[in-house]
Amino acid sequence: MNEAGVRLEGVVKRHGATTVLHGIDLAIAPAEFFVLLGPSGSGKTTTLRILAGLETVSAGRVLMDGKDVTSQPPGERDVAMVFQSYALYPHMTVAGNIGFPLKMVGTPPERIERDVIEAATKVGIAHLLQRTPGQLSGGQQQRCALARAIVRQPRLFLLDEPLSNLDAKLRLETRLELHRLQRSLGITTVYVTHDQEEAMTLADRFAVFIDGRIVQVGTPREVYAVPRTVDVAAFIGTPPMNLIPGLWDANAVRVGDAILPVARSSQRREVIVGVRPADLRVTAQGIPAIVERVEDLGDSTIVSFDAGERLLKQKRDRLADVREGDAVHLGFAPEVVHLFDPASGARL
Repeated sequence: MNEAGVRLEGVVKRHGATTVLHGIDLAIAPAEFFVLLGPSGSGKTTTLRILAGLETVSAGRVLMDGKDVTSQPPGERDVAMVFQSYALYPHMTVAGNIGFPLKMVGTPPERIERDVIEAATKVGIAHLLQRTPGQLSGGQQQRCALARAIVRQPRLFLLDEPLSNLDAKLRLETRLELHRLQRSLGITTVYVTHDQEEAMTLADRFAVFIDGRIVQVGTPREVYAVPRTVDVAAFIGTPPMNLIPGLWDANAVRVGDAILPVARSSQRREVIVGVRPADLRVTAQGIPAIVERVEDLGDSTIVSFDAGERLLKQKRDRLADVREGDAVHLGFAPEVVHLFDPASGARL
């Protein structure tokens, strides 16, 4: 099986007067697990469907291994797609569903039987081959859809929110299995999700989509540590980054009446100050706030503070030593601050 390197060059997609994708440029390496991450309506599923050949482009090119496949129909692209709904045939057995793509290309029956058992074994459902989809749990249906996708050993594996119909525990288990499966098969994989935890745990690299544009591409560690825009900062992290308007002057930022040190100096200018919840501290002086809510999650605590016009959140790995209603001051170490331009949203 040779896995595909994939490129999108200047891909634009319009529906009538509405532009859904504004010139997408993307390069995905062979055998990479690449995630398209973004909120609903940001263009990630449209991008996946363009890779599959299920949607045409209004402008730009799609290349696989350097070959232009922009106008190739889905059947000629050697890709397999797993949909959110699994799209299984209810009247067929699990074996029939998994073997269907092989049957369509005229594979001999004995070869189909062998390949079906092999694919079903890889996803742990070899004992369910004679059942129909209606007799399977959600997680088993999902595995059946995965087995059907990998049975023909495609060069590109496309997954559209495949775990969103599963409960939280099963989602975690299946995520681990999916990662192991992709590594063992070595297939280039493009995976769509709005769940940033999924993206952070599965991806070799991911692209953050916002309003039909890719705003950042990188490894999970890179994007978390150095978000390029306010939008990325607000989207990545649980809870997301605290974003506070301030005035940056020399080696400090002024937030309301509080003056807080930062590890950089600048001309006097307005900024948006970004602080991760894990980096927010209760201090002797700083931003005045009232403790609004303390959420004990067992292994960590999230504290919400009412700081006048905005809600700030703190995450700590032990029980909070503050109570709801307490008046406190909030601050942070100079080196943990992220600063953004209020007009463009770009990182400074």
